[in-house]
Amino acid sequence: MRVSPLGWAAAVTAGAGLAVGRWLGWGEAAALGSAAAGVLVLSLVMTVGRARYALRLELAERRVTVGERAVGGVQVGNAARRRSLPSRLELPVGGAFADLAVPSLRPGGSHEELFAVPTARRAVVVVGPVRSWRGDPLGLVRRTVRWTDPVELFVHPRVVALGGAGAGLLRDLEGQTARELSDTDLSFHALRDYVAGDDRRYIHWRTTARRGQLMVKQFEDTRRTLTAVALADADGDYAADDDLELAVAVTASLGVAAIRDERDVAVLAGPGRLRVSSPPLLLDDCSRFAVAPRGAGVHLLGRRVAREVPDASVAVLVTGALPDDAALRLGARHLPVGVRTLVVRCRPGATAAARTQGVLTVATLGALDDLPRLLRRAVTV
Repeated sequence: MRVSPLGWAAAVTAGAGLAVGRWLGWGEAAALGSAAAGVLVLSLVMTVGRARYALRLELAERRVTVGERAVGGVQVGNAARRRSLPSRLELPVGGAFADLAVPSLRPGGSHEELFAVPTARRAVVVVGPVRSWRGDPLGLVRRTVRWTDPVELFVHPRVVALGGAGAGLLRDLEGQTARELSDTDLSFHALRDYVAGDDRRYIHWRTTARRGQLMVKQFEDTRRTLTAVALADADGDYAADDDLELAVAVTASLGVAAIRDERDVAVLAGPGRLRVSSPPLLLDDCSRFAVAPRGAGVHLLGRRVAREVPDASVAVLVTGALPDDAALRLGARHLPVGVRTLVVRCRPGATAAARTQGVLTVATLGALDDLPRLLRRAVTV
């Protein structure tokens, strides 16, 4: 039960009026206090009682893409043995509230109210909980009953299929050799004397016949390409919401493409890593992503990748429209030598462009649909 400020004013008026009327014999004050007390008691009486509802809150889809239609429904059933009175339900949707009217229902009867959720922007929209309330017409006292738990609707950023556009940049079919030696791998290193327990499949019979003793092959370990995608989360890197949304969409597109191609990928955004076990989980985390005044700008992304993903062989740093070319190059300065690096500045409306120097490519992207072409240009420039 919640007493409004007007209700507290009525209670103070009632107490003060009755006290003044009793102590000073002021009849007008006593009458005012009695009237205020009567209104307050009547308001409390109107909150007594509780409808017996069976409510269910459902969303047609829990995950949608920006711009797709998202609908849900609230089904109300009368679980009492008597006919219910008309009532109203309150449904929070994000930062707004929907007021749903429930008619009188016979015992066992039901009523369904449909609603739509705006999906114009990437977000995690909390729908619910559904609440009913009883109160007086003056709004002095209100009693609220919560019927359901809140439900999250994930509005995912739009992603674009890369296809083979990033093959030269993001894929390494043979892997990269490491310094560790192995008895079984793809990259041949040398021959050595046979030791008891070695796999006989790797005996080099031609050399064995020439030297008169068993010789086995030794290999260098190889590792698959590990792609690190880092998204700047400093609000000073973004001029407007449009370049922030473009940067998130670029990050999501690169991450989803790597997951679907079964490549190793790490996505750094915000205070930690985003989940990359499946595309839906990655997109869920992208929906939650938000910038912060003290977040990491593009000039810190290279250092963060070197610290958190030291084995990365490919690094993609994504930022907004404000950083200049010097800041973009500074972002890649702390990456280990030899890491193939692409720095993408998202500037809506700009012409896609890329400049490559050694293993560093600095690119400007104006539209998400240009991302596959930009990746091809980053490889060929």
